[in-house]
Amino acid sequence: MVTSFSPEVFNFLSQLKENNDRDWFNTHKKEFKTVEKEVKSAYNHMLELLKSHDELDNLKLFRIYRDVRFSKDKSPYKTHFGGSFQRQKPQLRGGYYLHISPNNESFIATGFWEPNKEDLFRMRKEFEMDASIMRSIIDAPNFKSVWGELKGDELKSAPRDFNKEDPAIDLIKKKQYIFVKNYTDKEVLSDGFLEDVNQAFKAVRPYFDYMSEVLTTNLNGESII
Repeated sequence: MVTSFSPEVFNFLSQLKENNDRDWFNTHKKEFKTVEKEVKSAYNHMLELLKSHDELDNLKLFRIYRDVRFSKDKSPYKTHFGGSFQRQKPQLRGGYYLHISPNNESFIATGFWEPNKEDLFRMRKEFEMDASIMRSIIDAPNFKSVWGELKGDELKSAPRDFNKEDPAIDLIKKKQYIFVKNYTDKEVLSDGFLEDVNQAFKAVRPYFDYMSEVLTTNLNGESII
């Protein structure tokens, strides 16, 4: 099993960015298949690392082919590799994402990037009631040294039926609750990259434990699963 990424991965993606058309891709299909095999193996190694400390449902490695039906950009291929690792539902919530792209554009992300309306409402009600636990987790020095600030799209004002003067309005008006960590090409190509990613994902566990408890209980603390 491949435990790191080789320069060939970035080389192929860089060439694809310069030649994003079907003729070039078909001519270089053999190279793509070689790189894809390596990438799949590395992502599966990442899956095994995560399984050593978390319970996961699956790995979804996204295809390189773009869906251009509703896009102004008709480039047929993505110029990155991406894969998500989903935790076991319904008892565990959240997920992990690994994005590999040249020119120092690789990153990992974790959290809740597309919560359904029921989960989003439950999170907001929790923060309205008491945001102190959430803040203590994401403001902890060890957590912040790895993940920095909470990110995600947000509303311009308070959601309907929430008070815009609420002390937790910065959390309540968010539509996503995610953390992102960026990597340089040199870091991605290092032997210890996937282990560094694993340790970063491991550090997010207090956040996931708390949010999983919130999303599997009602406001009275009673289980809903």
